[in-house]
Amino acid sequence: MSASTERWLTFEGLDNVRDIGGLPLRDGRTTRSGMLLRSASLHYCTPADVGHLVDVVGLKLVLDLRTPREIEEDGPTAVARAGVETVAFNFLPEQGRTLPETDDDTDPLVRNYLGYLSDRGENVVSAVRLLAAPDAGPALVHCAAGKDRTGVLVALVLDAIGVERDAVVADYALSAEQVEALFRRWTTASGEPMPADISRHFPRADAMATVLARLDADFGTNGAGGAAGWLNANGLDDESLKRLGTRLTAD
Repeated sequence: MSASTERWLTFEGLDNVRDIGGLPLRDGRTTRSGMLLRSASLHYCTPADVGHLVDVVGLKLVLDLRTPREIEEDGPTAVARAGVETVAFNFLPEQGRTLPETDDDTDPLVRNYLGYLSDRGENVVSAVRLLAAPDAGPALVHCAAGKDRTGVLVALVLDAIGVERDAVVADYALSAEQVEALFRRWTTASGEPMPADISRHFPRADAMATVLARLDADFGTNGAGGAAGWLNANGLDDESLKRLGTRLTAD
């Protein structure tokens, strides 16, 4: 069994699901299992999926990174109806967007990801603050596909708590293995044919590496990754960052 195969969690109606546990930190420790999951939309969750999340995982918090329109179209999730606290944080602007200062030839994916931070920095920080709350329990982060908005938030969290950079990027890129399954579920539900080419929807490791390198250049200090510096600069206090690291790292 490959290392990537071991990362996946299997559910009936929930795609692109994995636990961030077991990732290597720069200080030799690893991330703690059972505290933070990431996934695609919860729209297709079955009763068995909900039961596993609530009764086995002990899920206490869901961070929904979809837009208000996406949420309205799908309605409340079965997980929310089961009583799990669900908080929405839109990472996209309501109208237009304020693009970050980048070169004209910047990779569009990089530009979008940096745009989350410039357009909705307050929402990004608020989402991390909830994950770092003193009473926070097991949490799940999702958007529609669980690869872009979710990918950026999880990468920031992992980098901020000291996960090795290669592991941060690899966790982000792993979602590429699930893109075909996502499209098959969506097209089956809608009755539409599978697109001929879905490769443009794959997350690319080089894009996330570029985003994190940009944060290093602008916010990194004392050899630490730039995500912690960006979070500090945008309102997350040191105590919250410390709690986040304590919650998500194994002794």
